Amino acid sequence: MTYKIRSGITVDMYIERVPNRNSPPAILLRESYRQDGKVLKRTITNLSNWPADIVEGLQVLLRGGIALKSLEGSFDIIRSLPHGHVAAVLGTLRKIGLNTMIDRKDSIERQLALAMIVTRIIEPGSKLATARGLSEETATSSLHEELGLGVFDEDELYGAMDWLLERQEGIEQALAGKHLKEGSLVLYDVSSTYFEGQSCSLAQIGYSRDGKGDLQIVFGLLCTVEGCPVAVEVFSGGTGDPRTLTSQIQKVRERFGLQRVIWVGDRGMITEARINEDMRGVEGLQWVTALRTPAIRKLVEDGALQISLFDERDMAEILHPDYPGERLIACRNPFMADRRARKRQELLEATERELDKIVQATRRTKRPLRGKDEIGLRVGKVIGKFKMGKHFDLEIADESLDYHRNTAKISEEAALDGIYVIRVTVPANMLDAESSVGTYKKLSEVERAFGSYKTVDLKVRPIYHHLADRVRAHVFICMLAYYVEWHMRQKLAPILFDDDDPVAADALRKSVVAPAERSPRALEKARTKQTDEGLPVHSFQSLMKDLATITKQRIAPKLQGAIPFGKITIPTSLQQKALKLLGVRL
Repeated sequence: MTYKIRSGITVDMYIERVPNRNSPPAILLRESYRQDGKVLKRTITNLSNWPADIVEGLQVLLRGGIALKSLEGSFDIIRSLPHGHVAAVLGTLRKIGLNTMIDRKDSIERQLALAMIVTRIIEPGSKLATARGLSEETATSSLHEELGLGVFDEDELYGAMDWLLERQEGIEQALAGKHLKEGSLVLYDVSSTYFEGQSCSLAQIGYSRDGKGDLQIVFGLLCTVEGCPVAVEVFSGGTGDPRTLTSQIQKVRERFGLQRVIWVGDRGMITEARINEDMRGVEGLQWVTALRTPAIRKLVEDGALQISLFDERDMAEILHPDYPGERLIACRNPFMADRRARKRQELLEATERELDKIVQATRRTKRPLRGKDEIGLRVGKVIGKFKMGKHFDLEIADESLDYHRNTAKISEEAALDGIYVIRVTVPANMLDAESSVGTYKKLSEVERAFGSYKTVDLKVRPIYHHLADRVRAHVFICMLAYYVEWHMRQKLAPILFDDDDPVAADALRKSVVAPAERSPRALEKARTKQTDEGLPVHSFQSLMKDLATITKQRIAPKLQGAIPFGKITIPTSLQQKALKLLGVRL
């Protein structure tokens, strides 16, 4: 029987008898179809136990003895589970060898750990929701079948988290061995997320990057220069960014066994204090970072950095005795300068509007604002909100407020708009000026990882765990999930909005200091929403939803003695392309 499932794709269903040497022949219900120019076939079910007359009758039907419509109502679909996204993620996980990095031996703990990693990508949620989604009766995908999970509850998931955390050091060492080597560039940055609850020892009052909650948890992510995650560590919410670096240096040198490493961190991470206390003088340890604004201003005051340096180029190498053995690469980005100037003006005007309200409150006839402390408190809130206090001269009295802009300080700051200085210890013959600037800009890869980590895909927040080790395990699972997603994005880039032609994009940039450009191919994908092959372009999240429409069905024929069989939806052209790019099968 031949039938068309959609334009251009036909399927032949037939019965085949396969001889057995010492047994009756196996009777198989099969189908064949064409994919990527090849004729493929697969077995739908084994009919060997069916009565001979039933098999014969079905064969007549397949040969067209009865109209296809007469089969309607002859089968029941007793289960249909989303499957394509599971096959894509789990298949990638196994293809990159993460399952064996976790543990070479198969066990229920490893299977549950894999299930939690895959779930963070396809359907992130609480551990209770995860347990329900993986159970046979309330499954929300085919993942429980693919991993062969039996009956379990959320307590066993927690046990698997504890089991996985015990293996974190070994897993990270395996990742480092695969992706890092002597002389590697290592990107490191820190982020935080808010904590739901009150009883975790890691949750401390700290700076909220999310702008929500007082209790925070800090975690540092270590990546390759391409942005591939290698290790993660959780710190208490009150830990300052620079203080997390010490343990990472020790981790790379002692646990990973790498003595020559180039650390890439922002100016708030690799600070002068951290360099002097933990990095300077350590053989094989080098860094790429940037100077803070006061240090840049000192270079200007000392005459080492002059604005005329940027008359012909947007980048220049300079030297200064405060940085012995280091190269300083001064850069000026006009786009960044304009943006900073506009932002400052907006903040100044917003500050003045709020200060004017306080001035009017002191002058109103009915219940005027009085008291130097009370007026100062109101002013402090405004200054704290817009961070423009250094640009205003304030005079606060018991009955009045007077303010005006400090034009000298504003001009002083404006002179440095768009200027940043990279400090590098790597010799120029190993990392030239352009490569140094480009390397520092690679920190955006870690920022992208944090964005995916925290909100878009894996949703590390909110955190509900109360035990410190459970929080650590949760963050580690999210890192491993991002590791899988990172590899998937590399393969799927041609059908995602991601730029899959970075070489062409780099060729369009006039300078490494200039803002990044998108390649012509990426721009065309964004404009047409289609690939060169006419396939729809997706975000990573929408592609996962599209793949989820490939279902794994359990079908029961309405024939006496008939055995239920499974069938997987034939993938669309886009789905075939995605699976082919990933190199996985349904």
